[in-house]
Amino acid sequence: MNWDKLANDEDIEKTIKSLRERGIESIVVDNREEAKKKVLEIIPKGTEVMDLTSVTLDEIGISKEIRESGRYLSIMKRIMSVDQKEIRNAMRKMSAAVDYAIGSVHAVTEEGQVVIASNSGSQLAPYVFGANNIIWVVGTQKIVKNLDYAFKRIKEYCFPLEDARARKAYGMPSGINKILIFEREIMPNRIKLIFVKEKLGF
Repeated sequence: MNWDKLANDEDIEKTIKSLRERGIESIVVDNREEAKKKVLEIIPKGTEVMDLTSVTLDEIGISKEIRESGRYLSIMKRIMSVDQKEIRNAMRKMSAAVDYAIGSVHAVTEEGQVVIASNSGSQLAPYVFGANNIIWVVGTQKIVKNLDYAFKRIKEYCFPLEDARARKAYGMPSGINKILIFEREIMPNRIKLIFVKEKLGF
């Protein structure tokens, strides 16, 4: 299975329609530059933002913009300033209720489900309930037919790459310890998903 292959326009439109029916608004942009521009258009300056660990966000420069530009109140920057021994408790407390949470996902089904796997679960709480607003930036290679394919994508493709990244970055392995499936969002206009017609992240 080629998990890097970008979805065609027909599959993208089908997925967007399914997402809309499940309460998740999505748009399509052509490349990472347009994706970054769109994200920054959505977030008001001076807003509290939690940029969650994401290769996609790093690749388009969003994490750096949020943390270093001075235009936003970066929760992650605040967390990283805390003593290492207290960082887990700080993350729990500071990410419990934020204005905006930004990140990516591991798979989006053509039926409109969104799937995110995590080692610790640290990024899941804001997505589930804590954040007032969520923005996901997603390369269209992450569109899959259904949940079976979503799980296969995570296990066969995403995990080996994330495990290698974690070992290099943190000196420890990753794991598929917690999986979040968004079946529906009941809070209107809470989630915006930006599809990018470019391979981003994994």
